[in-house]
Amino acid sequence: MQPITDGNALMKKNLLLIALSITVAAGVAFAEGDQREPRKLDWSFNGIFGTVDKQSAQRGFQVYKEVCSACHSLNRVAFRNLQDIGFTEAEVKALAASYQIADMNESGEAMQRPGKPSDYFVPPFPNEKAAAAANGGAAPPDLSLIIKARKDGANYVYSLMTGFGPAPADVKVGDGLYYNPYFPGSQLRMPPPLSDGRVTYADGTSASLDQESRDVVAFLQWAAEPEMEERKEMGIKVLIYLAIFTGFMYIAKRNVWRKLH
Repeated sequence: MQPITDGNALMKKNLLLIALSITVAAGVAFAEGDQREPRKLDWSFNGIFGTVDKQSAQRGFQVYKEVCSACHSLNRVAFRNLQDIGFTEAEVKALAASYQIADMNESGEAMQRPGKPSDYFVPPFPNEKAAAAANGGAAPPDLSLIIKARKDGANYVYSLMTGFGPAPADVKVGDGLYYNPYFPGSQLRMPPPLSDGRVTYADGTSASLDQESRDVVAFLQWAAEPEMEERKEMGIKVLIYLAIFTGFMYIAKRNVWRKLH
């Protein structure tokens, strides 16, 4: 029979683990509760009739390419997909060709070749460990689905981009961290990525911090849901069909019951 002292030691160990779990959970809950609610904006893609603002999405792609792509990947988007937001076939081919893609030749040897429209965007780092090592131990997230991966994603990303600033007097910001009340815990390693005039828009739009943030959100919303407009269009057609069908059924019911009476 196992000694009682061993059972007591096991019980104490279990109680210690439970207490530790509760403490960690409480810390996480506190960090999440300390996060400010995102600002609410009226986006073109909101609602059942929402659509992609293609001009804004194109500018957002420019922001991603010139700023965000240095750290963040876009693994689920192929170059050819950009035609959906108004880029021409020639523009997509030129863009793809400006990237070098790892591939193999006919002999099975590793090689680099110019990109093709069917290729996907090249990540800035070869793997997650390399990404973490280059960014203070925290790998920047892939942005393909970031709007869907975060609660109230569009408003959250916009608020995060525009929310950097000095910390309150009672908040101590850690070394290498930046204060942003919209981030869980209010401190993150990413420095403010956008600022007034950070990019020079090809269409001449004034590149304020607000505009850059709105545009990159429009682009990332499209990247996360490229089929959104088709889905909403189909939903509207289904609702119209159901409404008409319901009307016919109501008329048929009235006719049948009138004859029975």
